[in-house]
Amino acid sequence: MADTAKPAKKPSPVKNGYLILYNAASAILWLTVLGRVVGANVTKGPQLVYPTTGEFCKWTQTLAGMEILHSLFGVVRSPFFTTFMQVFSRYAIVWGVTGLFPDLARGFGFGDARSSLAYSSMLAAWAATEVIRYSYFALSLSTGGRPPYALHWLRYHAFFVLYPVGISSEAYLIWRAVEPARERVDPLYSMVLFGYVALVYPPSAYILYTHMMAQRRKVMKGTKTQKNKKATQ
Repeated sequence: MADTAKPAKKPSPVKNGYLILYNAASAILWLTVLGRVVGANVTKGPQLVYPTTGEFCKWTQTLAGMEILHSLFGVVRSPFFTTFMQVFSRYAIVWGVTGLFPDLARGFGFGDARSSLAYSSMLAAWAATEVIRYSYFALSLSTGGRPPYALHWLRYHAFFVLYPVGISSEAYLIWRAVEPARERVDPLYSMVLFGYVALVYPPSAYILYTHMMAQRRKVMKGTKTQKNKKATQ
């Protein structure tokens, strides 16, 4: 009997090339953010992070809005809802919190040493996460799904530390923005920020974290299965 199974559809070289370029460029941009954060902390402390990195990070993160379109139009297989939540939560920070109240990130005015430290730790966690993620995708696409083992391990283990650091830093900055939002913008915006950090952030953080854990279990199970197959051959 003839085999009627359809051959696997080859990925479009144009799409593949675009995604390699997008991920490689994003990895470089976030590596720049990470370098600036580390450099500022080593030279003068976390208060220098926003003046040297804030604007650059804002536009680097804004570029990540492309991932919502990638998911929406099926360019990648990432689930739209979790992609949207992650990107939107960061937009809320870079545009609606530190973008409006840069003193929080600098540690002046409504801010203090803890808020500038939270900004610094947030950017470090974001940048480290994204350097790993984008590098992993770029190398996976360019090598036919065979990235270096060390990068594979980091991709599915580093989030255990980086996500809690990033999420807790984000939540702290939003909470600290409630008062300046009331005095400088509008009491309604202050209520929105308070509701966001108190009611929306906990379940959103849980969904994103458990999504990564589910992805890790799926990938680790597949890796174990492949190893077992090779061992029995």
